[in-house]
Amino acid sequence: MFAAETELKEDPRLQAIFEAIRVIPNFPKPGIMFQDITTLLLNHKVFKDTVDMFVDRYRDMDISVVAGVEARGFMFGPSIALAIGAKFVPLRKPKKLPGEVISEAYELEYGTDCLEMHVGAVQPGERAVVIDDLVATGGTLSAAIKLLERVGAEVAECACVIGLPQFKVKLDSVYMLVFHLPFNQILTIYLFFG
Repeated sequence: MFAAETELKEDPRLQAIFEAIRVIPNFPKPGIMFQDITTLLLNHKVFKDTVDMFVDRYRDMDISVVAGVEARGFMFGPSIALAIGAKFVPLRKPKKLPGEVISEAYELEYGTDCLEMHVGAVQPGERAVVIDDLVATGGTLSAAIKLLERVGAEVAECACVIGLPQFKVKLDSVYMLVFHLPFNQILTIYLFFG
C-alpha cells in the first residue's frame, strides 16, 4: 500500500519526499537505476517528515520492535523506535553481529544473501514493524519477516520509503511512502499520456 492511497494522498510531504530522492542511472552497474536517499537525508525537513510519517502510522499500533534492515533501514529505524517507545533491532548481513545469532537466507537476482539477528533480541509475542529504505523484489523483506516469525514475533507490517514496481515475492503488508519508476518508464508514461 502506498501512502498516497490513504488519507495522506493530498499530503505535500509525499511530493517533497519524492523530489528529494535522486535517481542515478547505471549504478552500481549498467541497467540499474539507483534510488539515492542520501539527498533526502541532506534535507533535514524532508528527513524529519519521512520519519514523522512512519511515526504517525505506527504510534498507536502497539509496536514493541522496530527491526531495521542493513544498512539503510538503520537510518530510519532508530528514530522511529524512539518516537513510538519501541526497541530497535538491527537485521544485519552475515558475520556483523557479535554473539549468538539466528539467520535467514534469501534469493537475490544473481545469488543468495542472508540476514542475521541476535538470539534473544525479540521475544515471542512481540509485535514488530520492519523498516527499510526501498522494496524492489521483496526478497529481503520476506527474509526479515521469516526471521522475526521464527522467534515468535508478530510482524504487523513492513515499511519502506520507496516502492519499485518489480515485486516478485508476495508480501501481505508493505507500506511505502513514494513510488519510483525507472527513468525510461517515467519518460514512456509522460510521452504516452503527457
